[in-house]
This record gives sequence, structure tokens and C-alpha cells, in this order.
Amino acid sequence: MLRVLACAMFLVSLPVSVEGQARLASPRGEATTQVGGAYNADGRYEGGSWIVVDYGRPILRGREDMFGSGPTYGDGFLRGAPLWRVGANLSTRFHAGTDLVFGDQRLPAGEYSIFADLEEDQWTLVFSTWGVKQSGREVNPNALWGAYGYTDDRDVLRATMSVQTIERSADQLIITFTDMTQQGGDFTIWFDDQLATVPFAVAQ
Repeated sequence: MLRVLACAMFLVSLPVSVEGQARLASPRGEATTQVGGAYNADGRYEGGSWIVVDYGRPILRGREDMFGSGPTYGDGFLRGAPLWRVGANLSTRFHAGTDLVFGDQRLPAGEYSIFADLEEDQWTLVFSTWGVKQSGREVNPNALWGAYGYTDDRDVLRATMSVQTIERSADQLIITFTDMTQQGGDFTIWFDDQLATVPFAVAQ
């Protein structure tokens, strides 16, 4: 009996091959940082607040020039929605553990859905109180699937993002925080050859 149990435990512990796993076409991702704190004399970080972004990460899979140019720039991401969900599938969520400032606008601590209005020379990052549907079939008048049905009546803040075309291409959507200090840094979105950033800081 013990020998059978040992064999069973061994089989359960065997890793499943990547090819054998059921994977989302756009896997979920998370970007995190901690701001507003400091390391004490013992080397422990104290007093910081988390910022967390949960998003779907589409993959190029060989596609090129995803954003296009001119009047139709970015339209390929919309698929009938008024704005880009900044990801794939579920609406992208931004969790702020403390009040933040984008430009001269204050974003209260809390959870938001974020969207982007895409233009070739600049993007507009939108923070909204729209909730998140878990599927396109869910019936919930206070939530969205992606950006379908978005209206601006729940907007909390809009911030201009600078955008540039770079020589390297990100195969999978990357949302991250760059040039960070304990007071803030840049919120950064990179996909294909487009890199968009907007500075933010911990509110005083």
C-alpha cells in the first residue's frame, strides 16, 4: 500500500508539459510597484503603498504594424469599442493603494478600469469606475467586457501619454513602471513598436 501511495505521489508531482497545458491566447499579466515608503536601518521596507495592474497580454504572433498610421491609427484594437481596453479579454484593472497625481490631477486610492484613446501623436489614458464583466455574456449594467459599451460618465481622470515609435518590437503587451523613485515615476505601455508613457507621483 505504501509503495502504491508513493508511486501515486510521484506521478502527481510530475510537471505537465507546456504543450499539454490549456493556455489563454492572451495570458493574464500583472504589473506591480510599491511607492511612498523607505527602507529602515534594518533593511526592511516600511510605509509603502502598492500599485497593481491586472491585464490580458495579447501576443503579436508574427503580425506587424499593429497600430497602423494616419486617421485609422489604433483602430485595429477597437473591434467596435470606442476605446482600447489596454489589453485583451477582461477590462484592465488599476489598483492604487494611495492617492496619486497625474499632471495636476489627483487620482484617489482605489480600483479602476483603465482604457486608452489612441492617436498617432499621443494617447489619452482613462481611469474609470466601470466594473468588470467576467464574460461577454454577463448581464451587469455597472460593468463592461473590455471596453464594449464604454461611456465617459464614469471617468475619474484622463491623462495624456506621450507615444513614440521605437526600433524594437514587444511581441507581447507589456505594462510596467519605469524610471521609478519612491515619489513616483512613469506608467509605461509597450506593444509592437509603440511605447507610451505618462509620469505620475504620490500625492502629497
